Amino acid sequence: MLIGVIADDFTGASDIANTLAKGVQPEGGLRTAQYPGVPTDPADASIEAGVVSLKSRSAPVQEAVRDSLDALAWLRAQGCKQIIFKYCSTFDSTPAGNIGPVADALAEALEATGVVVCPAFPTTGRTVYQGHLFVGDTLLSESGMQHHPLTPMTDSDLRRFLRLQTTAGVGHIPLSIVSQGVEPARDAINGATDRYVVADAVSDADLLTLGAALSDAKLITGGSGIALGLPRNLIAGRKPDARVAHAVHVSGPEAILAGSCSGATRGQVDLHAQAHPTLAIDVPGVMEGRVTVETLVAFYDSNQGRAPLAYSSGSPDQVLALQSRYGREAVAEKLDNLFADTAKALVSKGYRRIVVAGGETSGAVAQAVTEVLGAAAMTVGAEIDPGVPILTLGDGPSVALALKSGNFGAPDFFAKALRMMEGQS
Repeated sequence: MLIGVIADDFTGASDIANTLAKGVQPEGGLRTAQYPGVPTDPADASIEAGVVSLKSRSAPVQEAVRDSLDALAWLRAQGCKQIIFKYCSTFDSTPAGNIGPVADALAEALEATGVVVCPAFPTTGRTVYQGHLFVGDTLLSESGMQHHPLTPMTDSDLRRFLRLQTTAGVGHIPLSIVSQGVEPARDAINGATDRYVVADAVSDADLLTLGAALSDAKLITGGSGIALGLPRNLIAGRKPDARVAHAVHVSGPEAILAGSCSGATRGQVDLHAQAHPTLAIDVPGVMEGRVTVETLVAFYDSNQGRAPLAYSSGSPDQVLALQSRYGREAVAEKLDNLFADTAKALVSKGYRRIVVAGGETSGAVAQAVTEVLGAAAMTVGAEIDPGVPILTLGDGPSVALALKSGNFGAPDFFAKALRMMEGQS
């Protein structure tokens, strides 16, 4: 294994796994596998990039650090010389959050300095300029992320925000240096006196420059975009046709589960509801035991073949009201358990295509499915929309998963994902 990734949630893991597997044409990418949690057995020898999926984004700091160091130990045992700590392209965290502590632990273990911090993903509108993170043409702190129920981002200045989470120095590599090319960028990284350097990037060309400049970096942190140029450093001279995405042809009963409250997901739910059956999950009913796994399974069973969708998405005001009534952690735990147990029941009944929206929901569902199937790794297949591939797992009849970050995907993402799982366009 050449590159190891420690991802702080499951949708982010599939996002960067997709980036590493796809690479940049004509070179292509790396043979990539995604692992649900830290594996206990060695990786297949053919795997060149391994992505360990954790649920550490909103976990207690000590737990997030412990799990990340366990992932690091396993990846290094597989031979990885370069480690990426992958977090969301909207830097999802809090002033007391986990990005700084996890990065500190990894940097100390690897004795790394000049560690690049770059969540940019221009394909989906995330760019970094003058150290500030933008969503489209809007500062992160004004993009709607300030209302996120778990990780409200109220400051777009990545240097200032990261300094709240670490005592290490945080510097900056401006676009004026990155745009000069690989050698100036590499000199700036290697010459950094701070442990961290926030790197500007407003285009894929900037990410490719940074990727080349980071060819020898022990540790890199960022969104999936920072991995865009890394396969090029490792596959020079190889045949491009060796990097064709794994074809997916999975048929069978289908289910869509949406736990994200992002504006993008709510819009996707509304569009899907115009032509497909949907079930709005009554959260008070869940909290009070009136809405159960059996409720959701009955809905899916009665709507097989019609792309049924159950969702708990709500507006920021609705979410805040529920959290105030029942407690934020209690609501999150109840919904995660409901989605996970529903996924277990569905896979046990023979459901083979499952689409999930939301980072926490995706983690819960993916762990549940892998537990039922006893699968150790997920194979990265075709890209549905930027940042969201099809994942397949299990021996015999495979199960296809799509794990979508809340803000990702085209308006018709849900129906498109199910079609592509069957090999349709």
